[in-house]
Amino acid sequence: MATDGIEQRVLSGQVWSDFCDQLKRSGEQILRAEAPNDAQTRAEGFRYLSRLLRIALEMHLEFADPDFPGFFSPSHETAKIGADNPDNLYQYARLNGERQYRVSGRRGSVSYLSFGTQKGGYESDGKMIQTGFIDASQLQLKADGSFEIILSQEPVAQGNWLRLEPESNALIVRQTFLDRTSEQPAQLRIERLDSRQQPEPLSAERLHQSLGRVASFVENTSRLFADWAQGYQAHTNQLPPADQALCQSVGGDPNIFYYHSYWSLADDEALLIEVDQVPACDFWNLQINNYWMESLDYRHHRICLNKHSAQSDARGGVRMVLSHRDPGLPNWLETAGHADGTLCLRWVGAEQPVHPTTRVVKLDHLKELQ
Repeated sequence: MATDGIEQRVLSGQVWSDFCDQLKRSGEQILRAEAPNDAQTRAEGFRYLSRLLRIALEMHLEFADPDFPGFFSPSHETAKIGADNPDNLYQYARLNGERQYRVSGRRGSVSYLSFGTQKGGYESDGKMIQTGFIDASQLQLKADGSFEIILSQEPVAQGNWLRLEPESNALIVRQTFLDRTSEQPAQLRIERLDSRQQPEPLSAERLHQSLGRVASFVENTSRLFADWAQGYQAHTNQLPPADQALCQSVGGDPNIFYYHSYWSLADDEALLIEVDQVPACDFWNLQINNYWMESLDYRHHRICLNKHSAQSDARGGVRMVLSHRDPGLPNWLETAGHADGTLCLRWVGAEQPVHPTTRVVKLDHLKELQ
């Protein structure tokens, strides 16, 4: 569309009207026939759209300029996407694969730290394909824990390098805590190396482009993970390996082996998730989500267990218990007032994943496990 035409659409308010119309259409994903139709799930679904909107506005409007990138968090306590990890601090920056960038900071003490460049996006083709990756085990650090990473298409002669492709458009950072109360996150900043000018004021063309991407992000992201949740219902209360290639295609960390599924429990039932022998790994956790694949409110409920917080048995295995009421056993996970939802297990850096087993039992029968 010609610049004059875009300016006229902004001046007339048509750009805003089109944006609102597409946002309204996103509500169809919450009303899908296979989704639970109780008031709580619907309310959380429409709140989920509002959360996706907040994420998208930061991603595609406020932090959208790859010439002047900055980090923001695309998943956190009150904005969540695709089984967001409650033990993670996620950071995201927009890039242009034709440019060069530097990430600098201090390592901190988090259990796991990774950097991945990506291309694509949920707002366009529904995929985020990795174009480069480095984790903390590969970083060259100075004595004080500081480091720099150069992001470019061509390798650097010395130091840390993260690969870009011409189509690379984003950097995702994962910082994973075993215990948030005792670990220090990495302190990071990002800058473009070959830019000295000042950012341009907001133009009609950039607003038009940004709002279109924002609305598409909300609609496509909600559709993508509603499709996933629908598929998980085929193996309710089981926890089989996920399609790893699919997980990677939407931005998964290559060091992670994922399991996704669906759970549904009556008031007098519990789901046992058991691992005979926890594999040697950098990190693992199990989390409970609502239907929309948002982690349940981990600020106020115990909905996640990890390598640090879970209690293992004498053989190195672990049994976790999901139920509506506290069974008085170790490793209880709360449903937080939900009758059903999704769940996710991840092994990080395991040479050989160990598949969990699951079974539904009556709460009264849990006494036999003590």
